[in-house]
Formats: sequence, C-alpha cells, structure tokens
Amino acid sequence: MVVGLCTMELFLGEADSLKGKRRILKSMLDRVKAHHNVSIAEVGQQDLWQRSTIAFACVSNERNHAYQVLNSVIRFLERQKQSQVIDYNIEII
Repeated sequence: MVVGLCTMELFLGEADSLKGKRRILKSMLDRVKAHHNVSIAEVGQQDLWQRSTIAFACVSNERNHAYQVLNSVIRFLERQKQSQVIDYNIEII
C-alpha cells in the first residue's frame, strides 16, 4: 500500500473576509472531490483571509499512480482563477 500526500499553500486574492474565503475554498475543494478520487481539506491558516493551507491524499497500490493522481490535482488547482498556488510539497509513504 502506498499513500500519497500533498500539502499546498494558496493565496486567495478574491477573498475579502473569512466568509468569502470559506465560500471560495468550499467551491474549489468540492470541484477537486468531484474530478479526482482524493481526500482534501483545509489544514492551516484558517484565521487568515487570503491565505490557506490545504492537504490532499490518495491511497494506491503503486507509487507511480499515487504520484500521477497528486500531480493531476496540482495541475487542476493551478488552473483555478480564484487562487494562486504559492508552494506545495509531495510525500509518498
């Protein structure tokens, strides 16, 4: 069993309040869940309006497949207009 984990820091320029941030994030995370078979959640910077740290994970039987799934989600999030990817870190366990 292989677990792929990616932690990503986002800048949400359109967020003008915590409520606005939650609305943008919920929409983005729901789209990721609908298009990719991963678990995803906000894991840090919940008290900042325009910054967020999210993490997503997948379980696979092959290391290469887990890496491909994570990269697919990264590319998807990089194309979103509501956010800008600042940094990300991938771990394969």
